[in-house]
Amino acid sequence: MDSIRIANIADLERITEIYNQAVSSKFETADTDEFESKDRMDWFHGHPQNSYPIYVYELNGAVVGWISISPYRCGRKALRYTAEISYYVHSDFKRQGIGNKLIEYILIQSKFLNFKTLFAIILDKNIASINLLKKFGFAEWGHLPDIADFDGEICGHVYYGRKV
Repeated sequence: MDSIRIANIADLERITEIYNQAVSSKFETADTDEFESKDRMDWFHGHPQNSYPIYVYELNGAVVGWISISPYRCGRKALRYTAEISYYVHSDFKRQGIGNKLIEYILIQSKFLNFKTLFAIILDKNIASINLLKKFGFAEWGHLPDIADFDGEICGHVYYGRKV
């Protein structure tokens, strides 16, 4: 049985584990060093359930993916209806439609949270993620070429956004 629900602090260890897989894979996040759960506490608490939630995807009782909504330019009131999404799926569960379900879910939830615009910042070598966003109507809104350096391997950041 699978479900999507709001994350709680007990999920942080698994969320961190999944994120660290992205770090070690390269080109799925711009972080290059893995984290411990305790290092992610401020990040977790910076996502209040009623405004910028983190959702987890559970399969047979185990968290296998997650998606978060984060503020864009926090404190700048004119941007209060715009949010950044980030999403990650455990490597053992990729290509099973979980990313699709997380994006579908966040598009619905973003309306209840009063967001009008969503965007994601993706490394330009992350073709799988770019294709997933395009599938859901996200379009390239910006490209910062050659700004990420992974020990001499250079890539850019692309912004994909859409109205909700």
